[in-house]
Amino acid sequence: MSETTTPAAPSAGRTTTGPESMPEPASSLGRLFYDRVAADPAREAFRAPTAGGGWESWSWGRSGERVTELAAGLLALGLQPEDRVALASNTRLEWIFFDLATMAAGGATTTVYPSTNAEDVAFILSDSGSRFVVAEDGKQLAKLVDQRESIPAVEKVVLIDTADVDLSARTDEWVITSDDLAGRGRALLAQDPQAVEKAVDAVKPEHLATLIYTSGTTGRPKGVVLPQSCWTYEAASIEGLGLLRPDQLQFLWLPLSHSFGKVLLSAQLQIGFTSAVDGRVDKIVENLAVVKPNFMAGAPRIFEKVYARIISMQQAEGGAKEKIFNWAVGVGKQHVAAQKNGGSNAVLNVQHALADKLVFSKVKARLGGNIEYLVSGSAALSKDVGEWFEAVGLPILEGYGLTETSAGSCVNRPGHNRVGSVGLPFPGTVVRIADDGEIMIKGGGVMREYWNLPDQTAEVFPGGDGWFATGDIGEIDDDGYLRITDRKKDLIKTSGGKYIAPSLIEARFKALCPLLANVIVHANNRNYATALVTLDPDVCGDFAKNEGIEGGMDAWAKDPKVEKTVRDAMEELNKGLNRWETIKDVRILERDLSIDDGELTPSLKIKRKVVETRYAAVLDAMYPGG
Repeated sequence: MSETTTPAAPSAGRTTTGPESMPEPASSLGRLFYDRVAADPAREAFRAPTAGGGWESWSWGRSGERVTELAAGLLALGLQPEDRVALASNTRLEWIFFDLATMAAGGATTTVYPSTNAEDVAFILSDSGSRFVVAEDGKQLAKLVDQRESIPAVEKVVLIDTADVDLSARTDEWVITSDDLAGRGRALLAQDPQAVEKAVDAVKPEHLATLIYTSGTTGRPKGVVLPQSCWTYEAASIEGLGLLRPDQLQFLWLPLSHSFGKVLLSAQLQIGFTSAVDGRVDKIVENLAVVKPNFMAGAPRIFEKVYARIISMQQAEGGAKEKIFNWAVGVGKQHVAAQKNGGSNAVLNVQHALADKLVFSKVKARLGGNIEYLVSGSAALSKDVGEWFEAVGLPILEGYGLTETSAGSCVNRPGHNRVGSVGLPFPGTVVRIADDGEIMIKGGGVMREYWNLPDQTAEVFPGGDGWFATGDIGEIDDDGYLRITDRKKDLIKTSGGKYIAPSLIEARFKALCPLLANVIVHANNRNYATALVTLDPDVCGDFAKNEGIEGGMDAWAKDPKVEKTVRDAMEELNKGLNRWETIKDVRILERDLSIDDGELTPSLKIKRKVVETRYAAVLDAMYPGG
């Protein structure tokens, strides 16, 4: 890097396109689903956890029967084409069935992240004009009851779990159960067996499929309008990549209310692989050992936690075991480099086989033992973490996209993974770099507009020619791979006029210090950079136990051993930064950031302004001169 007072745009004007071809997209997601049901009725489509701790298998045929009943139930309630059905639930199989039923009936899904507070739920339902709401349980229902006067357009609430709700006390028919809805559907189908089929046939590519309200790092959420054609394009494009196969098993935990989860569902309908579905984040590692999937997608934080936990365990072991572990990772990196440069040699191959037997096989076993690759999106993945996973034989294929581009715009390919980049564009998508370095995207996955926000829509389509302005800064290399350097709005300008791109610094800090969960680099209008950091409870808990540190997170944050570890990592980090980027001071917060407290988005991005406002006094203390 050279010292400059404005963001660099080294590849301004350069464009890159996906090199692959793709099949013709389906007319709608409903049609795509029923085509899959007809093609593979007996094959396994989904697995879902049972109350007894096992897993229940659902074939495509059985899934089709359930979706048809629910779709007919929605039609019986009076659902009209493009009417909105809101889904307020964690990721679970029922979420998928209700989403598909809405698509089949010709409606559109409004996604509501389950941690959204009652007031924001009311805003989303009112702004979207949702007529029906599917609520997961009593907790979600309580928000609706609390805000009922604010959501007069909501005609019916369909409840999935009734265990924590006394429906016998209801005085009207505003709340019904999912079984009630299915029963109404069966009654309609008895009168008109073709009701759902006719509804599916009536859906056109331009019809509204999904309204996803962006959580955003600032401001009120905006409804992103995604027609059927966005999702069917994504599905066909992913098939064109050759990335996924029908014989694979996916573990799906991502929030389906977020576009990243939804695009994986669309791809499954197109390709026909199986998904084991369980959105409980605290069960991910446990589930991987049981499900033994071939691939899993996630936000970088999930992979950072796995990396940090394994590294901290090896450091705690110390001695010969740590040396063997470090030797094996070194061999793995050499082996990857040799393969990318045209091939390995006999000595390195023998060393790699030994490293795999002693170390890599054990790491892979923690993720079920069958992982072919992992897929990362939603935020920047540290290059250090990516290289480590690739070295141990678990390549992370980093991708890129936004809610406004239906999640998928670029991704690395198996066998052609370029760590530090987000890969090449999807087939049919074009990416270019604007003069100021901003990434612009055009393709079938780009949204139509923001719901009822023409001025904000115009802002992100500045040329009026279909190019979407992402708000991200990036560059394209000579081979067409895209690299994200930062968010345009997140660039920090010091009081000395120097620009700092915080996200890459933050990712690097976490890679150097496994104790850390989140990092916020702060320097806007200050004369130097500082950082707020939070501790990972699992990794720091292991560290505290090994070091004899008592107490919980608040005690760990004040412990001299923890602080020394963090500051040592900060000094190592600074060695690779330009002078004006170096972190001069750091403070450890006594708790981690959370979605529920409004500090993280549902996709685990930091709401920088929220955190900086909440901890303004802590930040000010690192600038004694004002």
